[in-house]
Amino acid sequence: MKPGKRNLITDVPGLLVGNAKDETLKSGVSVLLGTEPFTAAVHVMGGAPGTRETDLLAPDKTVQQVDALVLSGGSAFGLDAASGVADALRAQGRGFAVGDQRVPIVPGAILFDLLNGGDKDWTENPYKKLGTAALANAAEDFALGTEGAGTGATTRSLKGGLGSASLVLDCGITVGALVAVNALGDVTGNGPEFWAGPWEFGEEFGGLGPVRRHDSGAEPGFKHGQATTIAIVATDAALSQAEAQRMATAAHDGMARAIVPSHTPYDGDLVFTAATGARALPDPILSPMALGHAAATCLARAIARGVYSARPAAADPVPCWAQKFRPEEQP
Repeated sequence: MKPGKRNLITDVPGLLVGNAKDETLKSGVSVLLGTEPFTAAVHVMGGAPGTRETDLLAPDKTVQQVDALVLSGGSAFGLDAASGVADALRAQGRGFAVGDQRVPIVPGAILFDLLNGGDKDWTENPYKKLGTAALANAAEDFALGTEGAGTGATTRSLKGGLGSASLVLDCGITVGALVAVNALGDVTGNGPEFWAGPWEFGEEFGGLGPVRRHDSGAEPGFKHGQATTIAIVATDAALSQAEAQRMATAAHDGMARAIVPSHTPYDGDLVFTAATGARALPDPILSPMALGHAAATCLARAIARGVYSARPAAADPVPCWAQKFRPEEQP
């Protein structure tokens, strides 16, 4: 296995990502868009999730494919971002056909970033417009760090961010991950090394190697505004909804490798799967296991990349990784 040419989730053909943010609000939205509808599933491990239209992703439900997936800041207010995406897709003639109507299927998940130093004194919920803007920005290339849904994200001791990574399996199937890291836990030990270090390719998040075995990091502490890591893992493999759900379940292993602790009662940790179906599985038994391992690896790397790429902004409650560990390089 090796990363795709962009080392982004958009290495999966047929998928685009759009981001929008408001620097004053210190929040934003990320949209994963398929050029065609794709199979989707979800698995939740955190104790405090916030979601839209996730019930229909169960294998026994009528709708088997979706048009887009949305990750948003803003807590429950951020769920309105998916409405902006749905409205824009309907205007494009996309959506589930019901008679002469089209109903875009746009599941979403949110993270809590309401107490991160941004101005949240709005008179009108801003997330619907941010969702529309994120969809309009959908492209194969996009920036990491303080972008999209990761704009105002934090971890216990560092600024969070938007991360992504990809892998191309030996059989030719591509797997990718997109994540907004806003965790109660830490992504590093006491030093600059990332918990995800053993799964790093090259120097994609500094090339520092793994956390030292005796370096267990600080004790977790509850702080409002530092909860929920939401992610999407994607592939061009042909998967049923049940198989896609198993891939999402396996991907949570990557979250646990990269964030300590993860899946706490105060995190709404959630993983979506997006499967475009362009490639048949070479082996019905072994291939799904390989996909699960690749998804977990991609997600762990994406989490580290998101935090590593974060940039400082006014009123940040915690420093970004570069400020804390490479202050000599800061302007």
